[in-house]
Amino acid sequence: MSWVFVGLGQMGLPMAQRLSSVVDVVAYDARNDVTTDLNVVKDPRALKDHEVMVTCLPNGKVVEDALFGEKNLVAGLAEGAVVFDTSTTSHTAACNISERLAQRGIHFLDAPVSGMQKRAEDGTLTMMIGGDPALVAAHKDSLSAMASKVLHVGPVGTGQLAKLINQLLFDINMAALAEIMPVSTRLGLKPEQITDIVNTGTGRSYASEFFLPNILEGIFDQGYPMQAAYKDLVSGSEIMANNSFPAPVLAAATATYQHALAEGYGESDKGAMIRVFERLLKTSFRKSDG
Repeated sequence: MSWVFVGLGQMGLPMAQRLSSVVDVVAYDARNDVTTDLNVVKDPRALKDHEVMVTCLPNGKVVEDALFGEKNLVAGLAEGAVVFDTSTTSHTAACNISERLAQRGIHFLDAPVSGMQKRAEDGTLTMMIGGDPALVAAHKDSLSAMASKVLHVGPVGTGQLAKLINQLLFDINMAALAEIMPVSTRLGLKPEQITDIVNTGTGRSYASEFFLPNILEGIFDQGYPMQAAYKDLVSGSEIMANNSFPAPVLAAATATYQHALAEGYGESDKGAMIRVFERLLKTSFRKSDG
């Protein structure tokens, strides 16, 4: 069975490399400067009659453009082919793409992943899939090369909803850390000790474990750009508003991201939000020199 992997970015490249250990993979990326041992085609017209496609792209618009736009990657798929979209998009985008592919006799499953780059390299991602459960079962062994936990959560679009719920918690956790950790140094506590206390205590979270060690070192380029994370907060806020769900904590976290974006931290990872509160409190949450 021939697979094509589209998108060799921070997450896509290690995922494609792991997938290639269990199936034959042809890869494609719109950029021409990707360094990899994978079989990469530079011209999308070279893709022919592939039975399975995995996409890992920045957002839903990029996915739609790649499949149906100038690159027309859908032309490289055989009739009856399956597309697993591991990108983080939205419920609406997933359903729209599914409908357009169905008109061409192609199956679509939204399969966003959680776990960031290190877990992509280790093959320990969590994959949440919306779509035909029979197709999930048929390809689970191959998908498991990329994700140690492959979960079918419902029909098309529910994979994105499940990912969003997880992502909102992650994003809110980081906003809370950005606000509270500078308070500790302003009160005279040592950043290294507070980091150790939080990461071994009940305040621990994936956000604290991943970001606090980097913040101590002044490193703010190890995660997704904050402006990319912000789109999840916007999606979550829209769902809450459309369903009249109260979401005061989400609203507060969204405002924190907006402050950081307004101060020019959009290209940094979300850990850079702490700089907003460091400035306001006239303090710094960094490793001490001594």
